[in-house]
Amino acid sequence: MTKGLVTVFGGSGFLGKHVVRALVKDGWRVRVPVRRPHTAQDLRVIGNVGQVQLMQANIRFRNSVIRAVEGSDAVVNLVSILFEAGKQKFGSVHMTGAENLALAAKMAGVTNFVQVSAIGADKDSSSEYAHTKGLAEEHLQNEIPSADIIRPSIMFGPEDSFFNRFAKMATMTPILPLIGGDTKFQPVYAGDVAQAIAKLLANGTSGETYELGGPSTYTFKQLMQFTLETIDRKRFLAPVPWVGATALGMVGEIIGALPFVKPFLTRDQVTNLKQDNVVSDNAKSFSDLGIDLETIEAIVPPYLERYRKHGQFHEKIS
Repeated sequence: MTKGLVTVFGGSGFLGKHVVRALVKDGWRVRVPVRRPHTAQDLRVIGNVGQVQLMQANIRFRNSVIRAVEGSDAVVNLVSILFEAGKQKFGSVHMTGAENLALAAKMAGVTNFVQVSAIGADKDSSSEYAHTKGLAEEHLQNEIPSADIIRPSIMFGPEDSFFNRFAKMATMTPILPLIGGDTKFQPVYAGDVAQAIAKLLANGTSGETYELGGPSTYTFKQLMQFTLETIDRKRFLAPVPWVGATALGMVGEIIGALPFVKPFLTRDQVTNLKQDNVVSDNAKSFSDLGIDLETIEAIVPPYLERYRKHGQFHEKIS
């Protein structure tokens, strides 16, 4: 017996693979709509034969979303972008995507729905990322009152784009720019977020909002120091004023306009770095779901090993 069919948009991404694994383990059949299904074949082996189904769909195109949701018992939306590129715009991916999913879910009679947003999502934010995330939250809960909203802090895990990114930078330069060194973060393990989503779907969503942060809070500077200590590399952390950071963001956007090049920083990301990224007081969180949390100290060092001078053979000098 299975719990039914859950359609997971964004299931081929970093968090998505953790979510698919958690849902399969919990007894769901999982459908993963992907823009390019041939790039996500590794998902098929996560479950039993036929338990994970791939199909072509694009969250920006309403008809493909409707087809993907048809016959589902639950829906999860993990689709998100951190910077704009080509046709992938904040408005089209976050907002239009949410509108398409809300319509498709209503047509299919789906009320068990989880929307993954982000801490700091706010329709009144000056950041386009946070602004569109906030609008998407509001639209979904207006259209599907039972939808649960998940707001994680920065997520870590073997394929993350945070610790891996800065560890890689540290192998290429003796200086690392420190933007918003005092900004606070509450890093959360992607596997713990996936567990939370699986638990909410198992219980049936009820229109709540959860802010998910890890067990400890760090400043951005402390996270950089942790990364450097983990890979045993000494690098100078150069504080960058906000004006300089904005200029760097503009340069990053220009470089990111080149084909197949990701921007190292954008002005919108600089805007987000001005705000602490931690769980709000009195917000529903992991404690309401009974989930024990992993720490960065337990999870991060093994996958940053490859950034040490001699990789797995590196001997740290005390």
